[in-house]
Amino acid sequence: MDAARSADTTAAPVPSTGVHGAVRRSELPGGVRLVTESVPGVRSVAIGIWIGIGSVDETGQQAGAAHFLEHLLFKGTRRRTAVGIAEEMDAVGGELNAFTAKEHTCYYAHVLDTDVALAVDLLTDVVTDAQLAPADVEVERGVVLEEIAMRDDDPEDLLGDLFDQTLFGEHPLGLPVIGSEESIRGITRDTLHGFWRSLYTTPRMVVAAAGNLDHDAVAELVATALGRAANGHAGAAAVPPRAASGTRPVRSAALGLQSDESEQAHVLLGVPTPGRHVPGSPVLAVLNSALGGGLSSRLFQQVREQRGLAYQVYSSTSRYADAGSLSVYAGCAPERLGEVVAVVRDVLGEVATGGLTDAEVTRARGALRGGLVLACEDTASRMHRLGRGELDHGRQRSLSESLARIEAVTPGEVAALAAELLDQPLTAAVVGPYEDETELPAALRELG
Repeated sequence: MDAARSADTTAAPVPSTGVHGAVRRSELPGGVRLVTESVPGVRSVAIGIWIGIGSVDETGQQAGAAHFLEHLLFKGTRRRTAVGIAEEMDAVGGELNAFTAKEHTCYYAHVLDTDVALAVDLLTDVVTDAQLAPADVEVERGVVLEEIAMRDDDPEDLLGDLFDQTLFGEHPLGLPVIGSEESIRGITRDTLHGFWRSLYTTPRMVVAAAGNLDHDAVAELVATALGRAANGHAGAAAVPPRAASGTRPVRSAALGLQSDESEQAHVLLGVPTPGRHVPGSPVLAVLNSALGGGLSSRLFQQVREQRGLAYQVYSSTSRYADAGSLSVYAGCAPERLGEVVAVVRDVLGEVATGGLTDAEVTRARGALRGGLVLACEDTASRMHRLGRGELDHGRQRSLSESLARIEAVTPGEVAALAAELLDQPLTAAVVGPYEDETELPAALRELG
């Protein structure tokens, strides 16, 4: 308790991210950052160990290593077997899982508030003291290869990777998080172990927790559990948020095609956006919401409601340190692909030249504000907000501040951003029953 408190860098709680309780931040020995939010009235705690390492940090020989480790670290530690890990969590009705992204990895648990000590002990044991036994590497190699095969059988998942590859080109953002069949077959235990030991260090770790908790009690649990790992980084400062590398992605082509014997054609059309360190996130969020974020959005109304061309159509954004994207997805009958693409291009062109109406901006702001508040009703969502805020920006933005930023977005700002982004050449990715690009409709083949 004393070590954790003496390292507390926050004299007073930072602004709350919600109405329930205050957010507190401490820097623990070894550069570990702890960010918690007390949420009185709930009986659970969501806690995650976030590591600022993802697929963009891999070399060619390491492709897929972060995701492979996500599987492998749960296979056993010096104190626990894989079965033992599962049994301990099942015995308290909790959830233990992990996910890997392009710029970070998170190992998390969701438990009753009485089981926080168990969750901290399990998570830290898995992340810092796994065995990576050669036999387990081979077992999980097969599991990851099955996951790649499953991705290849899911047109939307396959489409997302194809779009990133086409839009971001040879930049690390263009590589699939999961790796490739070739890279997973070739990666060695020594490569995985070296990646883990060299990069999963305490200065890169953020522990985020939300729920019915006490910050100081969690700080002591974490400091004790990570004590041995932190000792190797005594006096080290926390690694700051990932900065832009200075290398901007360059798209590899205007169009990417993956032939697939699916019943539908699946298409993503989009443009690059600036990275997350460039101001303008709320404006981009409003633009995205009005374009394809809900039932009243322009794309949903034009593609589905008025023309009945597709069951599913929506837009989405991604923002990384170096770049991001604004994209539109649609799934339709193959014979309707040309018309769907033409309508999407028309809508994007209209917004690029004329912006959005005041009513569209008002609805989009309201949708974003409501979604943000409703998400905060869930402790897991709050934990994710804390972890991402600390890793990406090194700070927490209060819910009130976030809501105010959304509400301050004007139609003029949206129009200016739309003109800047949507005037760029479109990049497309298609997964469907087409042998080659000559079989695609002209609306796609003429992109450039």
